[in-house]
Amino acid sequence: MNAAAHRCGHIAIVGRPSVGKSTLLNALVGERISITSKRPQTTRHRIVGVLTEPGVQYVFVDTPGFQTRHASPLNTRLNRAVREALAGVDVVVWVVEAGRLSDADRHVLALVPPECPTLVALNKVDRVADKATLLPRIAEIAPLREFAAIVPISAERGTQLDVLKREIAARLPPGPPLYGPDELTDRDERFLAAEYVREQIFRRLGDEVPYATTVGIESYEHEGDARRIGVVVWVDKPGQRGILLGEGGATMKTIASQARQAMLKLFGGRIHLEVWVRVKKGWADDDATLARLGY
Repeated sequence: MNAAAHRCGHIAIVGRPSVGKSTLLNALVGERISITSKRPQTTRHRIVGVLTEPGVQYVFVDTPGFQTRHASPLNTRLNRAVREALAGVDVVVWVVEAGRLSDADRHVLALVPPECPTLVALNKVDRVADKATLLPRIAEIAPLREFAAIVPISAERGTQLDVLKREIAARLPPGPPLYGPDELTDRDERFLAAEYVREQIFRRLGDEVPYATTVGIESYEHEGDARRIGVVVWVDKPGQRGILLGEGGATMKTIASQARQAMLKLFGGRIHLEVWVRVKKGWADDDATLARLGY
């Protein structure tokens, strides 16, 4: 198919924390390349997900939830990632919850360049018992900007994602694909391995520890179908290390086991995973450490 008939472009997925941006990216791409949990601010990195279909290639850019409440060097970097993701994209998908529209939602919308085609993904419609309430919500959203489309969806259940894709494709520019037909993301296995460990920490531990934690790759060896992966989990305080390890190391063994299963599903082959927990006080406030960890 020639470039004139083919469409390809970058689509930024933006929204406040916890609206389902990463769940939407995974549902669109068909693989779990962006980690998810029920906690806000699970996503900390800009992640590209690629979907290739006949005649069109979607290059989705998932972003951290824009943080308006807590100022810190880490959150400053995360907010910068959102702003940078919006620069030069062809389409923006603004994700909001069907159940409510907040000032934080409006703050994110204000970051979107007015000239960029913007679609509203009204997410989590499956959680709205009275579907008649969706009409007032759409009426509340519609005057905020001249949107290209407002599409009620459920990223979790896959509801109306085909409609959302059609609306996006109609606004992508003509051009050849930017990625190969089998490529799913611009991130390598090292990054995904660290993210899968961090995902399990967010899913299994209490309120404080996940946010005081970051994950780095100590070693990564890939030979044939075998991978040996060494992961370091950094925490801010010694007490957090004890919580992460659990009695006799049981909590960390469970986290590592579940992360390994996620890696097996995406990577295939054989995986030997080792995880260490170390204390580095103030890691989230240290610019040098944040830069080294890829923030």
